[in-house]
Amino acid sequence: MATENTQREQAVALLRDRGMMRLSELQKTGITAATVGRMVRAGELNRLARGLYQLPDAPLDANHSLAEAAKLVPGGVVCLVSALAYHGLTDQLPRSVWIAVEKGRWSPKPNGGVNIRVVRFTDALLADGAAAARIENVPVKIFGVGKTVADCFRHRRKVGLGVALEGLREALRQRKASPAEIARHAARGGVATIVRPYLEAFTADD
Repeated sequence: MATENTQREQAVALLRDRGMMRLSELQKTGITAATVGRMVRAGELNRLARGLYQLPDAPLDANHSLAEAAKLVPGGVVCLVSALAYHGLTDQLPRSVWIAVEKGRWSPKPNGGVNIRVVRFTDALLADGAAAARIENVPVKIFGVGKTVADCFRHRRKVGLGVALEGLREALRQRKASPAEIARHAARGGVATIVRPYLEAFTADD
């Protein structure tokens, strides 16, 4: 086992490279929970949530909460209002990070960190349209614009029809997704007949 000083140096180096890490990830590299606890008490690490750590001087991105959620829900995909906000398609400021996970998967419990709102997707819809981003050196999966707009209509009872319409209008206005792309994702999500009238109305205005 490496000495505690060596473990501390290793923890700092790893976190500089990866942005934030779970305790289990640190332990796999030989850094003990006791060392992590002492570093937190000494102010050398920040505890973002139960079992999630970051350096105190780490640069914070405007989308910090998305990176934190990605570490707390491995394999999840940022979706709905959180994805709209990331893509600059809404004025909404989500109080929670919306994360899509496969049906039947456990839901993360509150742990003192960012609030997470889980939405269940089928495997096919979860794999469709997810793009990789890096926020604070953390890999984060986020649904693309066309997929996100279609999903907001599919989950309009959760996010509100007004939010879905705002996302559609802004996606078209900012030319971040084509009508054909949105229609394709709407068809895959089973909401083509719901989206079509709005899509036709907004494109007719151009």
